[in-house]
Amino acid sequence: MIGNSAGRAFLGSFTSAGGLGITAASVDRETGALTVLGSTDAVPDPSFLAVGPRDGGTVLYAVGESAPGVAAAFAVDEEVPALLGPAQAVDGDAPTHLALAANHLVTANYTSGSVTALPVLADGSLGAAASVLRHEGSGPDTGRQEAPHAHQVLADPSGNWLVSVDLGTDSVRVCALDPATGALRLHGETVLRPGTGPRHLAFHPSGSLAYVLGELEPVLTVCRWDAATGRLDVLGETPVLPEHETADAAVRTYPSEVVVARDGRFLWTANRGHDSISVLTLDESGEKAALVATVGCGGRWPRDLTLDPSGQWLYAANEHSGNVSWFAVDAETGIPRHAGSVEVPAASCVVFAWPSAPPSPDLENRKQRSGPGPEDNPRSGPAALSGFPSRRPTATASGQ
Repeated sequence: MIGNSAGRAFLGSFTSAGGLGITAASVDRETGALTVLGSTDAVPDPSFLAVGPRDGGTVLYAVGESAPGVAAAFAVDEEVPALLGPAQAVDGDAPTHLALAANHLVTANYTSGSVTALPVLADGSLGAAASVLRHEGSGPDTGRQEAPHAHQVLADPSGNWLVSVDLGTDSVRVCALDPATGALRLHGETVLRPGTGPRHLAFHPSGSLAYVLGELEPVLTVCRWDAATGRLDVLGETPVLPEHETADAAVRTYPSEVVVARDGRFLWTANRGHDSISVLTLDESGEKAALVATVGCGGRWPRDLTLDPSGQWLYAANEHSGNVSWFAVDAETGIPRHAGSVEVPAASCVVFAWPSAPPSPDLENRKQRSGPGPEDNPRSGPAALSGFPSRRPTATASGQ
């Protein structure tokens, strides 16, 4: 079991590109350093991971970004994760992201342009797919947007909705998920500027704003989120790289991940090609973002960017250089300082399973000042992943 003195991290990778699958590592909370414990290749190309609860412990979930695609649950009682029940088909190709919601695991299937819900059973393992919601549409980039490409799915902060980000259709869909049956129902769709190719979205700690990162254009779209109605409205755009650096056609940039600070003052993006981390400040309202700095990502092709549960360390999974780098975050400026790295061939993502411990007074004060804290973040800590409320989402409108 995970002890009380050290955290655990799980690192995804592409086995088809020489990766080891899922690598488990211990986390030094004082230095941010990762120490590899072992790995498993039980699922092909586990490109994205999530953690959830299991009888006071933790379950690790993974997508297998293959064709046909799969999802799987892993017990993490020992140093190396072990399959918990069989891997389950997602009835789609290349699942590239996943989230826990309403007693289900939901996957975003990139190649198929769909979202799948699978029930989470009492022991934490997965049942067969309950439903699949297929996206429709396309975009102006004929090479990348010839069809829908669902790239991310996640729960909104209220626990009433799922949002799925589609690179192929330049849009974000809002869905309702029935916790009893696993049925997915489209509620609405927000269309972004054509050709931006949205990849991932992150919510502001207040729960009333969302930031959508483009992959085909290095731009951040700021949106207002209304959890009562399940409505997402575009407010404006901000570049995530200096204009003179995006003009270089020889080095095209494909942003991959967006992360918001726990106190809502800073936002970071990972930028592949430019091989950097961008630092943006957010005003007090959270509605205006401004680029203030870029720093090297500590490797090449940063596919993922993650804050640890303390909010003090930022981790970049650098796919092409085969390493995960960590950075100390300056509390005053938000600028990350490179502190170390560990070899992880074909690295794709980083998630954390923090030991159970009472929150510190400082954490409680920070939550009161600025909204959800580390244990409320669905990517960093088992307490955050208890799923949606048991009630059915109150969707009232159809989106298409």
